[in-house]
Amino acid sequence: MREIVWYRVTDGGTIKQKIFTFDAMFSTNFSHMENYRKREDLVYQSTVRLPEVRISDNGPYECHVGIYDRATREKVVLASGNVFLNVMAPPTSISVLAADTPAPFSRYQAQNFTLVCVVSGGKPAPLVYFKRDGEPIEATPLPEPPAGPGSWGPRNLLHRDLDDTKVPKSLAAEGEVGGGQPLATADPPRGLAAERGPVTETIPETVVSREFPRWVHVAEPIYYFRHTHAPVSDGTVEARATLTWTLNPQIDNEALFSCEVKHPALSMPMQSEVTLVAPKGPKITMTPTRARVGDTVRILVQGFQNEVFPEPLFTWTRVGSRLLDGSAEHDGKELVLERVPAELNGSMYRCTAQNPLGSTDTHTRLIVFENPNIPRGTEDSNGSLPGHRGFRLVLALTLTVILELT
Repeated sequence: MREIVWYRVTDGGTIKQKIFTFDAMFSTNFSHMENYRKREDLVYQSTVRLPEVRISDNGPYECHVGIYDRATREKVVLASGNVFLNVMAPPTSISVLAADTPAPFSRYQAQNFTLVCVVSGGKPAPLVYFKRDGEPIEATPLPEPPAGPGSWGPRNLLHRDLDDTKVPKSLAAEGEVGGGQPLATADPPRGLAAERGPVTETIPETVVSREFPRWVHVAEPIYYFRHTHAPVSDGTVEARATLTWTLNPQIDNEALFSCEVKHPALSMPMQSEVTLVAPKGPKITMTPTRARVGDTVRILVQGFQNEVFPEPLFTWTRVGSRLLDGSAEHDGKELVLERVPAELNGSMYRCTAQNPLGSTDTHTRLIVFENPNIPRGTEDSNGSLPGHRGFRLVLALTLTVILELT
């Protein structure tokens, strides 16, 4: 007996990395020699320990046993064996997302909705499934991938009748909000707020409206499920599960959906959950709180009265006119008004926050005060301030008279 050598085999067997060597000649003890003299079989055992096993340790290993041929005085491989080390790893992360968000709310047409559960870091691929309000969802499997964008849902999803008006949504009268409650119909104040006397209204003035579709209730929704996984370079798997159905805001609003994962390396299922909620009661702030002519005003949606999922879509408009930059609307949580002129005093701005479950409008009024640093009547025909950054350049000419005394 000469030695026992362990190898890590990589690249399909083309590379063998020596990781441990047991030298039998220098490790023999007295008992071994006694057994050898008695012509008894010797038993050698070599154990390789891999502390803190990682995914990279996954793969085949080989053990080679060598003898020393005294006749040729060479080392000869007598036998070899192999074993495959299969390293499991539990998932490291799980999250539930909404596909194609942010997305608008449709009052008059049913639309498909897809939840995506992403599970990363597991090996082998985990088992992923969905629950609604704690109950497992029985879904029809979709083995084939979607044909293109927007085709997650099958063509034969449930059909719902249109609203009884069968006309595009409108506010009927620009001053109606929600269930027919009129907004203040007084004309927007003109001129500088400082000339109007004391300000008697709350600033910002906020009115919230929320509308629900009047769709016909039908039976329980039909769910469609797809499960895919893709290998990652580190040897783990990323699993994606999608759940698609025809969304009905009347019954799906505030529904709790959870994605759960079963894996042989987990002692109990891992889960992530979301609650489908329409936006309600946006909280709007305006800075500065007391805007003056020439200031840059920022109107920002800071949050809602509730947790909103999926992510809302924000659209800003100016009631009865275009925005300061001439556009009809602006997308995003923040609306910036550069160097506001006096003509914007009293103007009303509407922020529409919507997701596939619902839509809500919030109005705020801009009050512009006189700026003592800017003389009156210096605005141009567009209401903006002349000169670089809105300041007038005044040149003073100083004449020096030199009197010659004679």
